[in-house]
Amino acid sequence: MGIIPSRNLDDQRREKDGIVYFDRGTLTGKNGRRYDRFAIQTHFVEVGEDQAELVRRYVLPLAQDGDVLSFGAKVMAMCTKNVKTKEEVHPGFWARKLAPFAGINETGVGMHEPYKLQLVIDMCGLPRVLFAAVVSAITRPFGVHGLFYKICGKGVAGIDGFYFRSSFDRYKELALINPPNPVELCNKLEKDTGIPVVLMDANDIDQNQLGKCDDFPLTDEEIQDAMADNPSGQGDELTPLILIRPLS
Repeated sequence: MGIIPSRNLDDQRREKDGIVYFDRGTLTGKNGRRYDRFAIQTHFVEVGEDQAELVRRYVLPLAQDGDVLSFGAKVMAMCTKNVKTKEEVHPGFWARKLAPFAGINETGVGMHEPYKLQLVIDMCGLPRVLFAAVVSAITRPFGVHGLFYKICGKGVAGIDGFYFRSSFDRYKELALINPPNPVELCNKLEKDTGIPVVLMDANDIDQNQLGKCDDFPLTDEEIQDAMADNPSGQGDELTPLILIRPLS
């Protein structure tokens, strides 16, 4: 794997025709293929915005032949209205009882907030959540982590929001759920914009590939190579669109 470039935003910042983006540098994958990555800054995307219009506005003016696009799952959730507000979630007895004992996942955002835990109960059912909580409590002292999310399944680990420390007030009152049809969304977005798309739920620990369009030119391993240093950055950077440029 190539050297991961340092994250100095002032040095990385570029602008073209009013579009601000950050040059994340070049990474070399395990197979020797190299990738330039450009993190494109957007406005704060609200619920119901058109994902294709975002690509036309921010990505296509910078794109070249052969480029591909990583589209952030959280912004896609906003566009496709895969969200829940606090008004729609009503923490019950078990959500309030279990939340103080819940740990955090690798990204630092876990089930220790009753609203988020109640959302999981609503999605998965109370019996599965109770079983997952018991297994997690038994195995955590032995250094085993993540079983709660694995047992619950249904994209629970991808839920974001209801997080009082968020950089954005909007995400303190809103939870985002990864879309259930990522391949279809990517195919439609490529058809509408002409650029191959992969839907990524990325953070500094993991680059979770949710789906890609059918004719995406990179393999899954190559996608992981190109996204290895989380070029999407932190949420407050507003850079959910990553233009990946494979180099010959």
